[in-house]
Amino acid sequence: MVKAVGIDSGTKSMDVFGFDDETGEIIVDVSVDRNRVTENPAVIVELLREVQEKYGKIDAIVGPCGYGIPLKPAREATDEEIALATFITEADVRRRLKIVGLRELMLLLREARDLNVYFTPGVIHLPTVPEWRKANRIDLGTADKVFTVALAMVREAERKGIPYSQTNLIAVEAGFAYTSAMAVKNGQIVDAMAGTAGFPGYLGMGFMDGELAYALANALDDFGKLVLFQGGASYVAGIDPFSISPEEFVKLAKEDERVEKGYKAMIEAIVKDVFALLPSTKPESIYISGRFSRIPGFFNDVKGALEEAFESYGFSVEVLKLESRAKAKEAAEGSAIIANGIAGGKYKDLVEALRLKESSGSIFDWVNLKERDKLKIFEELIL
Repeated sequence: MVKAVGIDSGTKSMDVFGFDDETGEIIVDVSVDRNRVTENPAVIVELLREVQEKYGKIDAIVGPCGYGIPLKPAREATDEEIALATFITEADVRRRLKIVGLRELMLLLREARDLNVYFTPGVIHLPTVPEWRKANRIDLGTADKVFTVALAMVREAERKGIPYSQTNLIAVEAGFAYTSAMAVKNGQIVDAMAGTAGFPGYLGMGFMDGELAYALANALDDFGKLVLFQGGASYVAGIDPFSISPEEFVKLAKEDERVEKGYKAMIEAIVKDVFALLPSTKPESIYISGRFSRIPGFFNDVKGALEEAFESYGFSVEVLKLESRAKAKEAAEGSAIIANGIAGGKYKDLVEALRLKESSGSIFDWVNLKERDKLKIFEELIL
């Protein structure tokens, strides 16, 4: 009997999901407003202790860890590893960006010796991704994107009655800030188009033109991380993404010509993310998850666009919504599944297939620039 809990850290909420693999009972399934976590990261630690007090010792908890850390117990994570998993400038630390709350939570989880917490890798730490695909990449997929893949692989294996090693798919997460897509070949993550290094999401522009980056770095007194949360589909649509909900955005796209342009940009971006991964895997299925996947009209439009694009090249692929038992986000259940596998539960074969225990390195290891050593400043920031 293994009790496992996973935590997914999103832009709008931090989601916690856990289950007992013997009884199938869900022991926790909640979303906590991200602003609340930023103000008081200890609320998540308190929640975990309440769950443990009610249900008994939790065998493994997978904590949120930003860009990721090679798989290890949280108590073994170094200051430098936590700094790199949440890297921001000192100016952004003073601004109290949400990632500061994540960093503080990671430090609290490291010290919570009564909780069996693990930190897990991002895509770039995995040995299954060839080094040439990591070249000059940092955001190849944060740790929570690995959670999404885990759930997609479980659903594909269950649906087809096959081992994890035979799953070939692309998992897409269309979240509030960014859109990401991860390629799975023979049960292993082999490539990704993710976040700030993919096509536009709802808030973030994704890829930034190098010339634009050069211009901004010279024009702005402080090129802060908030710049990366701008320029996406909502900005193309000319709406305020914090006052108009994603549901309203989808509805307005049918009524307003400018909003329609932003909407088309977001749908097309998902198709481009998926097609950019086809040299790395031949997917039998594509799973759509994230905040936007729960909007029926959006999911149907993405499904239609993907099916039309594949048909134009003469072959078809199943496009499915990633189903979760959780009221919380899908990645939260994926995180709990990984926690279960780490603890030797029913999903231990999944953790082995993903080779999470062989994860290694840091996010700057594959930067091929003469100035790479200067990036060590992020390891030296005061935690």
